[in-house]
Amino acid sequence: MGRARRWARSRLVGSGIGDDEPLAETLILLISELVTNAVVHTGCPAVLRMLFGGTGVSGAAGTVRVEVADASDCPPLQRHAEGDDTGGRGLELVDGLADRWGWLPEGAGKQIWCEVDRGGPVRLSEPPSVVGQGGEPCEPPSCLFTNLA
Repeated sequence: MGRARRWARSRLVGSGIGDDEPLAETLILLISELVTNAVVHTGCPAVLRMLFGGTGVSGAAGTVRVEVADASDCPPLQRHAEGDDTGGRGLELVDGLADRWGWLPEGAGKQIWCEVDRGGPVRLSEPPSVVGQGGEPCEPPSCLFTNLA
């Protein structure tokens, strides 16, 4: 999971979203939840993508879209955790923090996405180089994550 957060932070900074902006922390939390859910609930690798600019469903300037794809065709199940439950809060967090979220079939699996609107336009820039699983190059805008280490 640390690798997913580091990759996402580098993409955010490269897109003009400061590491100390509340938007960055919100996006990192959303990414943590979605990637963790994908890896834990499917036992398969997950692919994380981030899209910047007016790419959202609403077309809003400054929308940041996070997409996490996995190999399971099972739809996500939003649970409602009670008191001392140790799980079941992930999609509740996504629902509360994202401006929009949903899922759709992708290949033999699915993609869960969420969008967060930024107050103004996001400056697009050259994405940084990223090293993925096993030291192999991973081309932005997506990267593969297979464990939570």
